[in-house]
Amino acid sequence: MAKPVPPPRPVQPPLSRTAHWRRAHRMTILLLLLWLFTGFGAAFFARELAGLSVFGWPLSFYLAAQGASLVYLGIIVFYAWRMRQLDRAAAQATVPEPHA
Repeated sequence: MAKPVPPPRPVQPPLSRTAHWRRAHRMTILLLLLWLFTGFGAAFFARELAGLSVFGWPLSFYLAAQGASLVYLGIIVFYAWRMRQLDRAAAQATVPEPHA
């Protein structure tokens, strides 16, 4: 018995250079703001978070030592994944179609 074929993944429409730059720029700014908030927030609110504990460690220590590093890793992974999608969509717009 043959396995059912999954439906094809939707392909993004080709992006112009301007649209590619606009999307990449907006995403970069949002990720940099997340990075800034993560780094600044863990240090700025450390005193208030010191009263709470996670597994016996102050929450401020956990956020600075583990949480921020995980957020940074997530930012890098998301950026690489999304830029690959945007670059592929932009490459479709620049590749000329072969003439038959």
